[in-house]
Amino acid sequence: MKLLLLLALCLGATTATAQLTDSFADGNFTQNPAWTGDATSFQINPAQQLQTNGPAVTGAEVQLVTPCAAITGTTWEFWTNLKLATSGGNYADVWLMADAADLKATGTKGYFVRLGGTPDEVALFRQDATGSPVYVINGQDATLSSAANNLVRVRVTRTTQNVWTLERDLTGGTTYTLEGSATDATHQRSAYFGVYATYSSANNRGFYFDDFRVTDAAAPLLLRAAAPSARQLTLTFNEAVAASQSAGNYRLAGGGGPAVAAAARDAADPTLVHLTLAADLPLGSVTVEARNVADGFGNVAAGPLTATFQNNGFAVTPALNQLLITEILADETPSVGLPASEFVEIHNPSATAVLDLAGVRLLKQGSTGNPAVFPAGAVLLPGEYAVVCGSTRTAQFAGYGKVFGLTNFPSLTNSGDQLVLRGKDGRTLFEVSYSDAWYRDARKKEGGWTLELIDPANPCGGPENWQASQDASGGTPGRANSVRATNPDRTAPVLLRALALNPTTVRLYFGEKLDSAAAATPALYTLMPAAAITRAAPVGPDFRLVDLTLATPLTPNQPVAVTVQRFLDCVGNASGPVTSVTFALPVPVAAGDVVINEILFNPRSGGVDFVEVLNRSGKYLDVQGWQVGSERAGGALDAEVVSSTSVLLPPGGLLAFTTSLSVLQSQYPASINPANVLQVPALPTLPDDAGVVVLLDAQARPLDRVAYSEKQHLRLLDDVNGVSLERIRATGPSEAGNFHSAAGSAGYATPGRPNSQQQADPTGSDVLTLAPELFTPDDDGQQDFTTLSYQLDAPGYVGSVTIYDAQGRLARQLVRNETLGTKGFWQWDGLTDRGQKAAVGYYVLLIELFKPSGGQQQQYRKTVVVGARF
Repeated sequence: MKLLLLLALCLGATTATAQLTDSFADGNFTQNPAWTGDATSFQINPAQQLQTNGPAVTGAEVQLVTPCAAITGTTWEFWTNLKLATSGGNYADVWLMADAADLKATGTKGYFVRLGGTPDEVALFRQDATGSPVYVINGQDATLSSAANNLVRVRVTRTTQNVWTLERDLTGGTTYTLEGSATDATHQRSAYFGVYATYSSANNRGFYFDDFRVTDAAAPLLLRAAAPSARQLTLTFNEAVAASQSAGNYRLAGGGGPAVAAAARDAADPTLVHLTLAADLPLGSVTVEARNVADGFGNVAAGPLTATFQNNGFAVTPALNQLLITEILADETPSVGLPASEFVEIHNPSATAVLDLAGVRLLKQGSTGNPAVFPAGAVLLPGEYAVVCGSTRTAQFAGYGKVFGLTNFPSLTNSGDQLVLRGKDGRTLFEVSYSDAWYRDARKKEGGWTLELIDPANPCGGPENWQASQDASGGTPGRANSVRATNPDRTAPVLLRALALNPTTVRLYFGEKLDSAAAATPALYTLMPAAAITRAAPVGPDFRLVDLTLATPLTPNQPVAVTVQRFLDCVGNASGPVTSVTFALPVPVAAGDVVINEILFNPRSGGVDFVEVLNRSGKYLDVQGWQVGSERAGGALDAEVVSSTSVLLPPGGLLAFTTSLSVLQSQYPASINPANVLQVPALPTLPDDAGVVVLLDAQARPLDRVAYSEKQHLRLLDDVNGVSLERIRATGPSEAGNFHSAAGSAGYATPGRPNSQQQADPTGSDVLTLAPELFTPDDDGQQDFTTLSYQLDAPGYVGSVTIYDAQGRLARQLVRNETLGTKGFWQWDGLTDRGQKAAVGYYVLLIELFKPSGGQQQQYRKTVVVGARF
């Protein structure tokens, strides 16, 4: 009574409609179909039945399996006879579905019929990855109660709705008795069908199996559809479908969606079909239809089978400026209304794109610590804002919408920092170098208020596109900024300066962020004298710098003009046709090459000190490592490095060092040149009454030294706070007589600009030169003092200068018995010995020169006019 043994559902079927009919009549179980496992523990007996023949050992376990993918809409039938008394150690399991070939292994999942066991029953079980088997249908106890002949034929069905039915016939025929029904949809995958037996030593040959039949007569069902990307659909069926798939069997319902360009069954999971679309999926509800889809056995679902899903867009990896930092709370105290916790706000400015943030890193540029990394699954929807804070602060911002609490969230410096968002591939997505000057509000700068981005469409903007929040709570985390407005960047980029980092590398400095791709074209740049450029490399993360690699090394101290033909900023503004700056490979500095040119040691309220230096040599110098020091009593020096990076100081160049460029700009808006001002982390403390400033090179060797005093200021000034002392003559000595208060008409200080009181050295060979011969001591920056210059034939003279009015009365003892060099000068500020402004009129300067070594004595007279402006 051999029956059809294994239908075409089992893997290995040669065609979609064929059935495998192995009745063991061929005397083996190794082919058609092939059973594997404990092959030596089974045999085909003379009755052409599969019989156990394992070792006669109590507790033995033997198994055979054959590939089979039966799932739902399936009927399983088999015949068996257990010629033994079943018990807890003597039973058989027929696995209808198994996801692995080893039925003995922990972790194998599926369903099986147990024959025997302690209850002597026929029952259906489910086996999960862990734990003991679970009843699906608990059969009647004592069904298999014979000590030597437990004959039974079993039929199990599973509908496409996952309803299981268990039936048996104890005569071995097909007049079935229902054991029960149940619904169970736990396992939806199968790879194997198999038999398993465990027995005591006397029963090693007591299990007989025959007439296995697995029938799938149900057409496949479409369970669901999903879109892994804009042009991909994945359809999930309830069972394996035919290997060959046609795009013509699938379409999007409604007729308005993109066509299906290709269809293919998944290589690993035969229940999946992947569709490739000719265009992007539409947003919203999408329904996909399947027609005439066959399973692996020729059962065809005429259809249409449908599945609907919601397309809310597809998360994409953000590119440059597609993910923005739009708000920063660096100084959280005193709290105005926001949580007293640092945070930044991120924003997706796109109207359609969902951003995949997984692996995106937030970090402070230059920090050596681990960055804050967004976790897998983190997304930002179109137009959405989110708060980013430390992992322990998430609860504080829960009421503000989406929050990402990240481990290693960077500590934000109140005064300013450079924050960078990098993609998981390391590319820069966004950069901002904020400063507390961006608040534009002294009160809000003190804490509790956020900095907000004004125009998200201008992501490259700097201070002009940020300001303090105007919201009463101090900020707008999780929503549009209170200062949001149209603020486009229409300014073309500017080449500020160039510096030779080494003989074959030139760094260009630009005034704003560049289009990094466009800036990487070597043909945009030329050098004169000509030198070949082999590479142009924009420097991240802000791309304000471009490094040029030269084919041949530069000659030290030789001026070179670099010209940029055309370049773009990061929003597409183009520069003019030609922009050029001059640089040179710097050479070592020597004492006297650079002098202290201007000192502000007693700033206004809220102001800052500055020290300006002048390169009076013909050398191109690099100030990297230079120090500014304040000399204390006893000669101790408190010094600070003014530049840890290379900064070129050309011949005649000025450079002012200060701790806050923004403060200097606010207090001296008309007299500062920011391009020649270098903001430094710190300056030594400069006493307001008197002190000594020292300039040192990178090896701490003195370059210049100036002693200053508030008494050097023009005594006509009512308030000297905020008034700098300026060097008068570049080539003159670094002494008090060569410094004068900056002119009021110049704003009382000229950081980065030529001094308001500077004078050129006199020309000619006269022993004494007086200029101007008419001066107006009113601190307007025009002829505020007169200068008496001398040129002597030899050193060793002693000089005195006495000033008399037109009536011969003593007005000022300007110089008394001063030892002179061969060249120098004295200045008269128009004040008398009493500290009063001299009256308008003529004055006579009596100059007496005496040379002690030879006894020579000479007298000279010069006339000068003290005037006044009306």
